[in-house]
Amino acid sequence: MIRRLLIGLGLAAVVLAVAWLASRADSSAPRTAVPLAAAQLAAQPAAISVISAISASSPAVLPLLPTATLFGGAARIGLTAGDGHAGVQDGPAAKARFADPYGLAISPGGTIFVADGGASNRIRSISSAGLVTALAGGEEGFKDGLGAAAQLHTPSGLALDAAGNLYVADTGNHAIRKISPQGLVTTLAGKGRPGFRDGAGTQALFNGPIGVAVDAQGLVYVADTYNDRIRVITPEGQVSTLAGAKLPGFKDGMGSAARFDTPGALAVDASGVIWVADTRNDAVRRITPQGLVSTLLRGNEQDEKDPLRRPLSIAVAHDGVLYLGVLRHGAVLQLSAGGALHRLSGGPSAHFARPTGLVLGPKGELHLADAGAYRVHVLQVLPAGESESVMASEIGPAPDLALPDTGGRWPLKPQLQSHEVVGTPGEVRGRHGGDSRDHLHEGLDVGGAAGVEVLAIADAKVSSPVSSWAMGQTSEGLALDTLSYIHLRVGRSASGRVLDADRFLLLHDERGNAERVRVRRGTHFKAGEVLGSVNSMAHVHVELGANGYKRNPLLLAFNGFADHAEPHIDAVEFFFKDSRKPLLQKKAGRLALPRQSAGLQVVVDAWDQVDDNQAGRRLGLHSLGYQILHSDGRPASGFERVRMNLDFKRLPVDDSAVKTIYASRSGVTVHGSAVTRFRYVLSNQAHDGEANAGSLDTSHLAPGDYVLRISAQDFAGNQARLGRDVLLRLN
Repeated sequence: MIRRLLIGLGLAAVVLAVAWLASRADSSAPRTAVPLAAAQLAAQPAAISVISAISASSPAVLPLLPTATLFGGAARIGLTAGDGHAGVQDGPAAKARFADPYGLAISPGGTIFVADGGASNRIRSISSAGLVTALAGGEEGFKDGLGAAAQLHTPSGLALDAAGNLYVADTGNHAIRKISPQGLVTTLAGKGRPGFRDGAGTQALFNGPIGVAVDAQGLVYVADTYNDRIRVITPEGQVSTLAGAKLPGFKDGMGSAARFDTPGALAVDASGVIWVADTRNDAVRRITPQGLVSTLLRGNEQDEKDPLRRPLSIAVAHDGVLYLGVLRHGAVLQLSAGGALHRLSGGPSAHFARPTGLVLGPKGELHLADAGAYRVHVLQVLPAGESESVMASEIGPAPDLALPDTGGRWPLKPQLQSHEVVGTPGEVRGRHGGDSRDHLHEGLDVGGAAGVEVLAIADAKVSSPVSSWAMGQTSEGLALDTLSYIHLRVGRSASGRVLDADRFLLLHDERGNAERVRVRRGTHFKAGEVLGSVNSMAHVHVELGANGYKRNPLLLAFNGFADHAEPHIDAVEFFFKDSRKPLLQKKAGRLALPRQSAGLQVVVDAWDQVDDNQAGRRLGLHSLGYQILHSDGRPASGFERVRMNLDFKRLPVDDSAVKTIYASRSGVTVHGSAVTRFRYVLSNQAHDGEANAGSLDTSHLAPGDYVLRISAQDFAGNQARLGRDVLLRLN
């Protein structure tokens, strides 16, 4: 009787598990979800095989149902290793340094393996006790061997098999390497040069593979990133193509009929289905072991705010919930089996610089490599409704991260002589044909004639898998490690000639038209080398820092640059919230204001210049604040210090912040005027990547006469003196 009862309970558990997963799969999907065909779902094991069939030989031994993945809540983010500085330093996790921690794998015992690219070219390990050590690699190159005797070139994705062997997507060597538990590195497939060829082991060719995964049978799957294909390698080293074809694109289908665009990461679930982070397609793709490709979800490429923008990493839970790390928003997302999308890491306080590696640990915890911040994190999913704050010092790159060694160079010839600065960080920018307050300017604009050469200002190694973008558009650009160059013809002269075909890969579409220029992850550039030519924007836009952690490029101390000019304050206006009419009533020559705690806004119309600017050139400010003084100059109560409400040391990551910082009629105004106006809403706040609405609170001040003093400052520390004081009478 007991035996029958146990068997019955086991079968009931199976039914409950399958029913639960089926209910998840049937959940309503968002509009962007692309449902899988019923025939495709029917061909797969039910609900991605949560539990195995009960053994007939020992029916009383029942498997434990795994805990269902929490979905829809926030994440508790912890720091596993890395101090936010780039480097190669072993030792205690809190003091360890990584150069480019890209991919992750984890052993059943909890040891985390890190593919560290950049200047490291090592596979590192983090013990459960928090000690970081090197397992293999060191000097950049292509060489098998034990431990430090082996050579790698920009290792990216990692995967671990049941025997404890690591598989490395050795991107710069166009190869897949295998590392034994003892640290012996051998080449499973690839020859050290780019190309495309199936076949036996080291005769096969890859083109910058970045993602790798291994299934229960020991088959190794490869995201052959710049071949736009998914490849598979048998344990014996035989390489074949599972899906994808010569040209990038977006198409579902069987095998070579399908199309991918720069696939960056892979994960294999318990049923053998391969999940693909299809990076340039902003999509999550699904491949059966037989090679049938379908799409679970695709983002809207026309919407920059779509959460699924440039997925770089992927992991899959036992019950089919997917985790994604996305570049554009620096976020970790959850994706249900039914296509429901949820942002697990929320807001600017939990913004990752470049979330390139994801892996689930033995206890269901999620480990993340943030390559752009030189850190490794652990995320614990919380039940819906619970929240957890993030320590700012434990996420993102260190605020005092070492600057690239530019030697004071400019991005145009002559590199050691001054050029005109025509734009600074934090300025309001519009979109052609759209709103004049569309986004914040994130870099430094250096004026230059269209067609002149753009030069690298520092040695760099390409770290992003999608380092160039927008060919033929005014926003075309190239990212080299922590520096980005925008408004240029990447890798092309003014006439369209490709500068270096080995580094700048010109792709053509099916009709033979030039479609894009690719620059592979791991490509090296030297300071002074030509990166392209200035396009029709007639300036080079230089950005410094990782996504979400941009810094002012003026920190680079360009040779000959000087700024002795004070900012200008043209006007200070006061408004009731949501009103476009300024308060104008005066008493005894003073602006009459009501004493109130909310609803009063202060707008400052101000601008700056630097030495050698054209007379009509207007630049934005670096910081603004205010202080209320008594008429005799003493600070009023609560205003003992200047309230620096707006600063652009770190810009908000949300584009909507531009309308919190700038009032209407900012930007290039109408009626044919070419003058840019910077109308700052001084009563709002912008600090440390966040922007929030506020107001001028005067309710606690006694009626009487006061002075509102504006502090308007540029990057060099110059402050406006004229127009800074406004005489007030509080009623």
